[in-house]
Amino acid sequence: MGRNWGRRGRVRRRVGLVPRRAALASVVSDVRSPTVKIAVVGGGSTYTPELVSGLTRLSVDDFVLQDVDAERRDVVGGMARRMLARQGFEGRLEMTADLDAAVADADFVLVQIRVGGQEARLHDETAPLACGCIGQETTGAGGFAKAMRTVPVVLEIAERVQALAPEAWIVDFTNPVGIITRALLDGGHRAVGLCNVAIGFQRHFAELLSVEPARVVVDQVGLNHLTWVRAVLLDGEDVLPSLLAAHGDELAAEVELPRRLLDDLGAVPSYYLRYFYAHDVVFREQLDGEPRAATVQAIERSLLDLYRDPAVDERPDLLMQRGGAYYSEAALGLISSLTGGDGAVHEVDVRNNGTLAGLADDDVVEVPARVGREGPQPLPQTPLAPELLGLVQHVAAYERLTVQAALSRDPVEARKALLAHPLVGQVELVDGLLERLVAEAVHH
Repeated sequence: MGRNWGRRGRVRRRVGLVPRRAALASVVSDVRSPTVKIAVVGGGSTYTPELVSGLTRLSVDDFVLQDVDAERRDVVGGMARRMLARQGFEGRLEMTADLDAAVADADFVLVQIRVGGQEARLHDETAPLACGCIGQETTGAGGFAKAMRTVPVVLEIAERVQALAPEAWIVDFTNPVGIITRALLDGGHRAVGLCNVAIGFQRHFAELLSVEPARVVVDQVGLNHLTWVRAVLLDGEDVLPSLLAAHGDELAAEVELPRRLLDDLGAVPSYYLRYFYAHDVVFREQLDGEPRAATVQAIERSLLDLYRDPAVDERPDLLMQRGGAYYSEAALGLISSLTGGDGAVHEVDVRNNGTLAGLADDDVVEVPARVGREGPQPLPQTPLAPELLGLVQHVAAYERLTVQAALSRDPVEARKALLAHPLVGQVELVDGLLERLVAEAVHH
């Protein structure tokens, strides 16, 4: 992973984004928080051991893994039990298919589901190619299909949470995070979205700087999977210009974009921006290459085999290839701040409410926020440059329309959403895509 923000020759300056070192976060403190119940919906995910690996840093009375897939629930649950025993976990671990039992009286409900499984993902990544569009599971036509399947299911889960644990925070890790979080907030739910891109950048920058991650805050802004790093703060000072000068070629290679682009933008795009900035190159690669879904399916089979081994009681290295790296630190760090009110800074998906000029207040943005018991408070942000803002506005409109389409199931709303996305945006493409994608969404 890699990101960047800076112009050569710019004077190193102190940024007011983080006024005190104690607020530097995305790393869980070992200071014990009040006891909590955490329910994980989709607990049979191969991601779960990543979350479990850091669980004992919090004081957790009850940890519940809920999943409708009995085999995965048992396999991943067994792995979680061994890991927690190794860590000396003193709370209660439960595995269940019963959603109501899982979320009842929970303090936090983590949602990490994949409606339709990896087979649906494979369709999301391949069907658009036949219509001349990039296939990706969180953005463009593939992301639209995933949202159409997922939004109604997550809202059903949220209704049960609201009924059985009305004070609980719903932490969404289910993609497309921005759209799912918007649907949750539109529905009046107490929710926040979470992605691991920013914490991956933070860890990488800390490594390049040879410092502890807790000293680094990444000022990454935009929408989920459409973000740019505009500053890297080391003890409150922007060191991105020096990082770019020393490691610019490496960072550009990691996001697979030209170094010149980083210099021109004065920001480091997340690797998801490659789908926009190198569309035709990516499309040709996808036509000739193996879908990411097929790779993930193979990794998941290997992971589940490892999880079945009664001798395995630590997070396997292979899990880092699955995606979701540092999920444990991001999720548990956020829970720690919501529980303990430490005011630490976390990258989250929240209502805009004036944070980024040029977007509606009810748009959902991904920005650094100071987090206490009352929830995330986005840090002040300077306006996005026009070349960034234009794309953000475009995709924000698509996200708004997609939530409407997912709820109404109206084909007119669905066509408007696809037409609004810059990776689709052509009438001839929309009709063919809609027929392929929505039919698959209904199937799942």
